[in-house]
Amino acid sequence: METRTQQRSSIISRVNSFVGNSRVGKYFKLDKRGSTFTTELRAGTATFLTMAYILAVNASILTDSGGTCTVADCVPLCSNPSISISNCAASNFTVVQPGVSCKFDPVNPGYTACLNGVRRDLIVATVASSLIGCVIMGGFANLPLALAPGMGANAYFAYSVVGFHGSGNVTYGTALAAVFIEGLIFLLISAIGLRTKLAKLVPKPVRISSSAGIGLFLAFIGLQSGEGLGLVSFSSATLVTIGACPANSLASVAPVITYPNGTVALMPGGTVSGGILCLNNQMLSPTFWLGAVGFVIIAYCLVKNIKGAMIYGIVFVTAISWFRNTQVTAFPNTDAGNSAYQYFKQVVDVHAINSTKGALDFTGINQGYFWEALVTFLYVDILDTTGTLYSMARFAGFVDSNGDFEGQYFAFMSDATSIVIGSLLGTSPVTVFIESSTGIREGGRTGLTALTVAGFFFLSFFFTPLLASIPVWAVGSPLILVGVLMMRSVVEIEWNDMKQAIPAFVTLILMPMSYSIAYGLIGGIGTYIVLHLWDWGELVLGKFGIIKIKKEEKHDLVGVNESNEELGLEDGDKKGSEIQLAV
Repeated sequence: METRTQQRSSIISRVNSFVGNSRVGKYFKLDKRGSTFTTELRAGTATFLTMAYILAVNASILTDSGGTCTVADCVPLCSNPSISISNCAASNFTVVQPGVSCKFDPVNPGYTACLNGVRRDLIVATVASSLIGCVIMGGFANLPLALAPGMGANAYFAYSVVGFHGSGNVTYGTALAAVFIEGLIFLLISAIGLRTKLAKLVPKPVRISSSAGIGLFLAFIGLQSGEGLGLVSFSSATLVTIGACPANSLASVAPVITYPNGTVALMPGGTVSGGILCLNNQMLSPTFWLGAVGFVIIAYCLVKNIKGAMIYGIVFVTAISWFRNTQVTAFPNTDAGNSAYQYFKQVVDVHAINSTKGALDFTGINQGYFWEALVTFLYVDILDTTGTLYSMARFAGFVDSNGDFEGQYFAFMSDATSIVIGSLLGTSPVTVFIESSTGIREGGRTGLTALTVAGFFFLSFFFTPLLASIPVWAVGSPLILVGVLMMRSVVEIEWNDMKQAIPAFVTLILMPMSYSIAYGLIGGIGTYIVLHLWDWGELVLGKFGIIKIKKEEKHDLVGVNESNEELGLEDGDKKGSEIQLAV
């Protein structure tokens, strides 16, 4: 008789065979790409679990901008905070009308209530924009890539453009208008195929190393306390150091400025960080060690080639963290912890967007700050989202020798469309998520992986309380191990050729160190151009007959060798590959 394992394996095989031979299987090319229906489901599940933190993190970051909340949402208070407003006059105290300061510590209760509503709106906006992007990516591009509002762009939106609780030069609505117009421009660039041409101008060593750079960036995120295990902490002397401290040993950091008279004050426009400075008790954080157990579980499964490795680690750590009154609980006995636990207990919560949808404000379009924000969003999307998309496609093995991959037109259209829709719902630019590499590692090779992620995002409309309760220390380990997997591309770099090695190294080191994929690409491309200026000058001078290029020299330039004779080259010499478009 068949064992239960054999029976289950037989059922799975029949399901995979049925779907593979169906119209669905043929449309998504399951057999051609060497995948199966259940593999795609598992890959999509792994991708979603790894990126589910964005539901809570993106909403929290954007809520720090204040959203649509204003001073008008603040309520009058008694001059004695312990006296209710109704008894204020009777107790011989005065009623204090709210001013601009009501948005900052101590934050006015009315403003806080408004922020809570904005945060729930932004969770739904994050879900909706991600869902639409994943459907386009999976259904039309047939690629296993998931989309969501990008980390970095949301921080720029909240802290640099709008400012903490609206303290910046651009309002929340005006910033959304900038994202909307930028998204339309980005959509046009994608539709006419210009984005593909722009992407192909990225030099080969930069393109190859960007995958490894993103892997380092992921690992760095996973090691931090904000979105990971907390092993890496802040140091005033060396910027980073070992941390993993308990919560009661962490301190906030504020940017300060020292005046000539020795007075020290908070830097204008500066904001206080979260608890990032480890005062003492390094490596004693219980949540770090729980996350480390998750790391070992995932790593062991990877070593043994056990499918679903990422899922096992995330689910284990999350389940342990949901118990209250423990040292590793995701719901500590604080006001914030109690509030999170009450929301978690709802399990099902269908929330309609109330304030952030359609909040675009074009009245500030004539401001210089508006166009500064728009241009910044645009170039970050061109470099960051395109670089991430190509890196993920390369990681999956889809990119050919010409730098193209199947479905790239709709892939480009998916994130551009999501940016426009996301701005209408109230969120920052959407991009292909580097956590997609988790699903690719689990075997995802078709759009069914992206559609599986879209299905989970749809369920998130109803189960947001559960998904928003996945702790950051459950996500840190998968991010680190995905970084390990993405480092494999460094073997393709020509390390013996310094003109290739230096731009490649600058690219992969700047991404984690500058906390920006875009800055890594800019640094790599800039270095590549500087190192090749002499070759380009020599090429131009050779064309005009001013100098004669030596036959044995190799020119790895951006451009096309239109005539070997003009360069003094003969048959058998290095030609097309030396002076061709570096892709």
